[in-house]
Amino acid sequence: MATTAAFEALMDGVTSWDLPRDPTPSELLLIGEAAFPVMVNDKGQVLIAASSYGEGRLVVVSHEGYLMHAGLTPFLLNAVSWLCPCPGAPVGVHPSLTPLGNILQDAGLEAQIKPEPGKPLGVYCINAYNDAMTATLIQFVKHGGGLLIGGQAWYWASEHSSDKVLSKFPGNKVTSVAGVYFTDTCGDKDRFKVSKKVPKIPLHVRCGEDVRQDQQQLLEGISELDIRTGGVPSELLVHGSLAFPLGLDASLNCFLAAARYGRGRVVLAAHECLLCAPKMGPFLLNAVRWLAGSQTGKVGVNTSLKGLCSLLSEHGLECSLEPHLNSNLGVYCCKAYSDKEAKQLQEFVAEGGGLLIGGQSWWWASQNPGHSALAGFPGNIILNCFGLSILPQTLSAGCFPVPTLEMRSYHFRKALSEFQAILNHGNGNLEKSCLAKLRVDGAAFLQIPAEGVPAYISLHRLLRKMLRGSALPAVSRENPVASDSIEAAMLSLATGLAHSLTDSSQLAKGLGTRTCSSNLYPLKHPITVEIEGNNPGSDDCWVSTGLYLLEGQNAEVSLSEAAASAGLKVQIGCHTDDLTKARKLCRAPVVTHQCCMDRTKRSVSCLWGGLLYIIVPKGRQLGPVSVTITGAVHAPYYKLGKTSLEEWKRQMQENLAPWGELATDNIILTVPTTKLQALENPEPVLRLWDEMMQAVARLAAQPFPFRQPERIVADVQISAGWMHSGYPIMCHLESVQELINETSMRSQGLWGPIHELGHNQQRDGWEFRPHTTEATCNLWSVYVHETVLGIPRAKAHEALSPPERERRIKDHLGKGAPLCDWNVWTALETYLQLQEAFGWEPFTQLFAEYQTLTHLPKDNTGRMNLWVKKFSERVKKNLVPFFEAWGWPVQKEVADSLASLPEWQENPMQVYLCAKK
Repeated sequence: MATTAAFEALMDGVTSWDLPRDPTPSELLLIGEAAFPVMVNDKGQVLIAASSYGEGRLVVVSHEGYLMHAGLTPFLLNAVSWLCPCPGAPVGVHPSLTPLGNILQDAGLEAQIKPEPGKPLGVYCINAYNDAMTATLIQFVKHGGGLLIGGQAWYWASEHSSDKVLSKFPGNKVTSVAGVYFTDTCGDKDRFKVSKKVPKIPLHVRCGEDVRQDQQQLLEGISELDIRTGGVPSELLVHGSLAFPLGLDASLNCFLAAARYGRGRVVLAAHECLLCAPKMGPFLLNAVRWLAGSQTGKVGVNTSLKGLCSLLSEHGLECSLEPHLNSNLGVYCCKAYSDKEAKQLQEFVAEGGGLLIGGQSWWWASQNPGHSALAGFPGNIILNCFGLSILPQTLSAGCFPVPTLEMRSYHFRKALSEFQAILNHGNGNLEKSCLAKLRVDGAAFLQIPAEGVPAYISLHRLLRKMLRGSALPAVSRENPVASDSIEAAMLSLATGLAHSLTDSSQLAKGLGTRTCSSNLYPLKHPITVEIEGNNPGSDDCWVSTGLYLLEGQNAEVSLSEAAASAGLKVQIGCHTDDLTKARKLCRAPVVTHQCCMDRTKRSVSCLWGGLLYIIVPKGRQLGPVSVTITGAVHAPYYKLGKTSLEEWKRQMQENLAPWGELATDNIILTVPTTKLQALENPEPVLRLWDEMMQAVARLAAQPFPFRQPERIVADVQISAGWMHSGYPIMCHLESVQELINETSMRSQGLWGPIHELGHNQQRDGWEFRPHTTEATCNLWSVYVHETVLGIPRAKAHEALSPPERERRIKDHLGKGAPLCDWNVWTALETYLQLQEAFGWEPFTQLFAEYQTLTHLPKDNTGRMNLWVKKFSERVKKNLVPFFEAWGWPVQKEVADSLASLPEWQENPMQVYLCAKK
């Protein structure tokens, strides 16, 4: 809104651009978060721009001749008025612009010809060729003055060097602090239109030569970048016009990047370990020297990076440990985990400082679910304005060759410009690898908060126009799209754009298919639902509302002040698997959306529609919470013990939303409505599910009912396997019948879903990854099948037939019982032999005891020995020979501590060991 008001003030009464014909202007480059175009020609080139810095403002004009042309008087008066910090403040005009002084005086303003700005602060007008007043002009603006400056850089470039324009052209030394640069590109003079709203900032970046030289300097003498330093790096997003990648893996994922910003420079590493690793020494020396440029200040290293200070000192660079940024420094090195000095760091760089910074955001993202790292991670609050960001996605550390020139030339904005050409005219040129990268980068970029930032708002507008002009692909299982296709990029960008808006209905008009019945319309009257606000669990809990938001529609959610301050979130959709890394897509990569209910009313939207949930944070005790929702539709929802059969039948006739839920206090099944329509009475199948969930809890020594219900959600495509564990457990649509058919469950079992529920019960203390990852979860499958469904283990899964079991044991012993081969069914066999000898009770007792243990071993050997000791003590038998037969690394002290227990005469491995002898 502030930008809109500023633009309107600058354009008040300007109905046409009366420009002199002779001057040839320079195109302006806008990168600052406060910078916005005022005049753009029909080629999309910015010729007049405005911005702010510190407490002051700037208006930048692309030729000084425009400032002395009487035909532009209405605009010039508006500009001086907008720039003026307070009415009546003096207007100073540099002698080189004397005709401008006359124009202002003729209009009744008190304008004085002055060689430099003075006090009291007002407005100062100057051309862009004065090299002597750089510091004075920057401080004048920073402390509240208004600067009107005009010039062109193409002639300067012809006499100096075009690759030095951005950093050396006199005007840029001033205007760049506010994110506006004069370029050596001549502006077209043919047609100019008066825009009714803030013009869009062009996508195309025309400063590649400067970037290439910087890349070469930073990578000089380096052939490879070994980032195996012990830390898990994040991916970096390079999105600013003057930002560029330095370190890339084969998929163009970035781990080192840099940027020019204002008069200064930034180098970013994807983990702070990269800033202290000796193997990164050559790069770090290049980085610090490039960051210093012509600065004479010291190199300061934050006290949290002592290793970097030592490394630089060893190579002859003068540096000192500093607790904070200070004015004596030319280069500052720090981690990206605090934004306390964000404003100071941004000004430090803008005014010529060099910043070396490193960090990852995946840990922050894991601790702040539902919050975007692009918006909230402290490092990104510092870095976003520089055109660099740290993503929560991790990158596999390795040793990578220095990227080729072709790889280094990939740039988000350049790729987006090509993408625009493809959509508009079908003649853009994007490699598949670049297209796949654009899809990921675009979705990430759209998470950066755009409100009040013209550069981001402009890009959102461009994207919206692009996507509205092309129907979104009707992606489905029958019509999948490749992940590196134009269609996949459209899906990702549309989703990201919709998430950044409160209203996605405009984008939804381009949807090539509807997932809902065409005669289904949102209800106009508000619906109030009461949800359970108590969450005693250790994770955030989804609470179903029984409502569905149609694709592209908005809903208004209202709740009380008390609930709004409790950290509740609204979630649209339950298909939470992110398919970004899938090779082909049967749906958009991300189809759910969360937003915080930090106010009593909020409009929510999701391009793809979905069931509506309220997310209650862990540990909350809010009691019943009333939530009022306008704009949704009822979805099929059956709760065991609450929903009557008559009500269910009515729902099946009236609630036509595409997805519905079957719920108990312990499990919720989310399946397509078409599958529910054949279910005449959900009660029997849900009673069976509750029996099975009680068995799951019993074996895990967990309270029943569950603290929060488990969830199983069916989807057209999932991120891994046939099913996978988590919250929710995800499965394919083919598995739905297995979940809701009681007869089939009782006769044939349902190994897969219980296997995933078993995964959710596994605990680190008694897990020996990777050996038992796919083994111990099957204890729950065996237990539930035998104790609830009456299906013996030999029939519950073909892998547990007696011949198969015997063959595996012999094979394992035949190879010498190597621990590396003790996995999956082989590992499960160890536990099954114990269970068959001692029953289930020792397991339930041990699972309960482990919940009380502290300081558990972190390595497999320690954990396995603890299990040997605990199980032996529990059954009062010395099980050491048994576990040793399986190849477990039993330690002598553990064997000695158990030697007094009776020998296990019935050890089932004895027969195999004897046969082997």
